[in-house]
Amino acid sequence: MTLLETVAVAFGMFSAVPAPQPVWNEKNMRYALCAFPLVGVVCGGCWWAWAEVCRVLALPELLRGAGFCLLPALVTGGIHLDGLADTSDALASHAPPEKKREILQDSRCGAFAVIRLCGYFIWYWALCCALRPTSAALWSVGASFVLSRSLSGLAIVSLPLAKNTGLAHTFAAGAAPKRARWILTLAAAAGASALCWAGRLSGAAMLAAALAVFWHYARTAQKEFGGISGDLAGWFLVRAELWMLAALVLCQHGEALL
Repeated sequence: MTLLETVAVAFGMFSAVPAPQPVWNEKNMRYALCAFPLVGVVCGGCWWAWAEVCRVLALPELLRGAGFCLLPALVTGGIHLDGLADTSDALASHAPPEKKREILQDSRCGAFAVIRLCGYFIWYWALCCALRPTSAALWSVGASFVLSRSLSGLAIVSLPLAKNTGLAHTFAAGAAPKRARWILTLAAAAGASALCWAGRLSGAAMLAAALAVFWHYARTAQKEFGGISGDLAGWFLVRAELWMLAALVLCQHGEALL
């Protein structure tokens, strides 16, 4: 029962997938972050299903790409895009860390948030249209959804937090840190292994992209904000998935030229 509640807490918080809403308590919060990568499994499954629909109905590439682009936001309810928007406004302010943390808490959407969100969707949609949805590519993208969430959760239970309030603090405080770190490390290793197994060279490139974005995330969070937060975790996740997809598309087109 506790296991099911733990999964329900993760899906209730990090997705728009209908799930029971148990009362949060010490038991079901302890490993909620460990269930976070399962949301990535659902995102990957939706990509597979949409690819099959497009194949059967012979839908045009632009429509196929639009579906790929929108599905992660539909599954998650856009929770991570909110982090991208807030962090974009905060970073564009060039203010001291304490002021940046205040901007993260502001519910209003600034000009830089709108610009970055529009830019993100244009790039992501273009990459989705350019992707050749082979079996290996779909496996790789599915693994990337798992890897991004594993690294995001791992950062929350491993890196210093920017403040003692907020979503990241709630999940970090409720977690069993040592076991959660081990489980999320194993989940990240499984996602990385699946990438390299499915994509070979392209999978290795996607893994390198994810690790580069993770390094930049940890460095920026500490330097610009004094630690990580829920908004920064969302900012990292969407950027990691964008750059992993870019690495995959680049490798596909590089192979086509050889």
